Amino acid sequence: MKKILAQCYIWLLLAMLYAPLLFIAVFSFTESRVLGNWTGFSTKLYANLFTGGVNGGSSLMSAVENTLLIALIAAVFSTILGTVAAIGIFNLRGRKRQTMQFLNNIPMINPDIITGVSLFLLFVFLKFSQGYVTVILAHITFCTPYVVLSVMPKLSQMNPNIYEAALDLGATPSTALRKVLVPELRPGMISGFIMAFTMSLDDFAVTFFTRGTIGLDTLSTYIYTDARKGGLTPELRPLMTLIFLLVLVLLLIINLRSARAENKAK
Repeated sequence: MKKILAQCYIWLLLAMLYAPLLFIAVFSFTESRVLGNWTGFSTKLYANLFTGGVNGGSSLMSAVENTLLIALIAAVFSTILGTVAAIGIFNLRGRKRQTMQFLNNIPMINPDIITGVSLFLLFVFLKFSQGYVTVILAHITFCTPYVVLSVMPKLSQMNPNIYEAALDLGATPSTALRKVLVPELRPGMISGFIMAFTMSLDDFAVTFFTRGTIGLDTLSTYIYTDARKGGLTPELRPLMTLIFLLVLVLLLIINLRSARAENKAK
């Protein structure tokens, strides 16, 4: 009975998680503007999404492009800064190291709205013109601690003598960093990059407070503005479906590669 109840609980939880996604995917193949109203099978919303149809597909795709561009730039710089910061923190000792790790954890625990308002006030104080630059700087700020958190375990697992051996053999610190540390830390850097990219894609509060009034929209701010107008653009349904399928395919590829690597190791 316990096993049956446990399985029922798991399936119920999975149904609650995936039923809304399935619901959106099904109704992405109809032209109705109202979600839940089936007016016949159609792929017109997908066509509008890529061709800028009458229901706002052009502005939606512009928001998607802004989101991807900002997330990519923020993730790249966050990965570089976070990796360097992780190496520096790891080489500290005693209370200095504990203090820096504590300070690194604060932005991750801090509510997004406080981070957004704080950065907004900082940019106003520095008289920065708000737009792409301030949004990217803000995203780098709150994404970098996640990269540090991803790289630190790899530093702990690494043999500390490898870097010293490279220096003893005549390598410069920069060469040892590039040839020794980076290959050892690459899995953590990739994980940090993915985490930073995901956090940037998902962010709303920080973007909302730092984008200014120039009309810059990311996907999250576009959905917020669209919802305030009294409804969501129908093209969001095929967009959400495509994003879900893309993430699903990427996860399948990553899991298959991991499984093959484990089989080769055995």
